[in-house]
Amino acid sequence: TYAIINLSRCNEASAVSQEPRSSPRAYQSQRALSSLPPWIEETAMRIRSIEAEPIDGDIRSEVAIVSSLGEHRRGQYVLVRIESDDGSTGLGEASVTSVWSGETQAGTLALIREVLGPLLIGADPFDTEWICKQMERAVFGNSFAKSAIEMALIDLQGRSVGLPAYRLLGGIHPGRDWLRLKFVVGAVEPEAAAQRARSMVESGWRAIKVKVGRHGDPKPDAERLDAVRQAIGPDVWLSVDANGGFTVAQALELVPHLERLKIALFEQPTRRGDHVAMAAVRRRCSVPILADESLFTPADAIELVRHEAADIWSLYPGKHGGIRPTQQIAAIAAAAGIPCTIGSNLERDVATSAMAHVAAATANIDCQRYPGDLIGPLYFTKSIGEPPLEYVQDRLRVPTGPGLGVQVAR
Repeated sequence: TYAIINLSRCNEASAVSQEPRSSPRAYQSQRALSSLPPWIEETAMRIRSIEAEPIDGDIRSEVAIVSSLGEHRRGQYVLVRIESDDGSTGLGEASVTSVWSGETQAGTLALIREVLGPLLIGADPFDTEWICKQMERAVFGNSFAKSAIEMALIDLQGRSVGLPAYRLLGGIHPGRDWLRLKFVVGAVEPEAAAQRARSMVESGWRAIKVKVGRHGDPKPDAERLDAVRQAIGPDVWLSVDANGGFTVAQALELVPHLERLKIALFEQPTRRGDHVAMAAVRRRCSVPILADESLFTPADAIELVRHEAADIWSLYPGKHGGIRPTQQIAAIAAAAGIPCTIGSNLERDVATSAMAHVAAATANIDCQRYPGDLIGPLYFTKSIGEPPLEYVQDRLRVPTGPGLGVQVAR
């Protein structure tokens, strides 16, 4: 099921078309149009329709993510299509999970159809800043839903002018046409974790991340990490991710094992929002601390800097409400001397492509030094991209087609 918000281009800027009978839902947008600035009628392009539809997919059982947040075995996300009055279309994706951002598929569909979508009708899709301000005024939180709309706007912009999104975001940095990645191993039994990590290294991956903190007790995590390090050897880049599953004392109990195993990063050791706790771990840990769940907004970024709570930040558009907000947070990090990488919520092809473009175009997102998590499409049983994104061993090619460079069949 999906809904379409539709505006036909008429002589009068306030004329709104009725939904085609085949569509299950229609919207009148007089209020949205009346809120547009007076110069909007002068623009060459207007948003005519918005669709929000569910996209569901199973994650391959042998690589399903198990962490302190639970098990991620199925993705129930939302695909957004925005069409302008010249026929250009942009795609966005909200890879929502309730445990991560509090958003669900049903809630996101309703929010886009009933609140966010009508705000866009009649607007110029190039007025991204103005549109994002309207969304912020209308809705608190819901960063993945807002990101899906902003993503679709940038995709539409690129398609309408025939340029890849990274050209609109500052251009690609040399050497970033292929992005370095790490493969994620869940908090499973040591033997299973070792087998998964060994298999990926044998297939060409040189960076692995292992989930920890599932049980609170660090001892099973130390056993899992010992098994993985032994399986992959001393030279493979290895990090750990607690997803906020530890107290300060538990995290510090694991630190000597991390140091002995030459762990590259300790991601989100303590619960989100408690910058004091994470700073306490950082002061007593030689392994660099990576902030993820603690960083959603620019205000979070400022607090992380103020508390000196992390050495590296994990960024991605869904968490921050869009591609451009991601770049804004990367700029805050750069001003504070903090490098960034790209994280993941196991996105499908559309959002993964958006992440690739922002990583390619943003100077302070360094996937070569800190391998990124742009791996979602590899974990699902089926790709939604046509053609699928291009992976070669532990590298992802940044799409070069117009916009995000990915298509999804209806």
